[in-house]
Amino acid sequence: MLTGRRVTAFSMACETPPMERLDEAAISARLSQVPDWTREGEEIRRTVVAPDFRTAIAIVNDVAEQAENLDHHPDIDIRWRRLHLALTTHDAGGLTERDFTLAARVDAIAADHGATA
Repeated sequence: MLTGRRVTAFSMACETPPMERLDEAAISARLSQVPDWTREGEEIRRTVVAPDFRTAIAIVNDVAEQAENLDHHPDIDIRWRRLHLALTTHDAGGLTERDFTLAARVDAIAADHGATA
């Protein structure tokens, strides 16, 4: 369950931002709002380093809850306390607002768990 200050600003209800593919200007603008994420082709990526393995799994569980709320699911690779996350919207053929919405939620979850970039 999400309990941190940053995450509480997000609605826990199912909410799905538009799935229209963003243009380059919109992608650049949204990337500036999630500075821990980098663009690689048609996806954005971030690595999160948790304090320990159990915390890494707790982060994954909280991200899963938000992913379900948005009906948008990241690729997650777990390596001990290091999480590699990638977001794209396959149906749109690139990045959408939904990717950046989930990226911001991942950032808040990671911060609430004391994780670093």
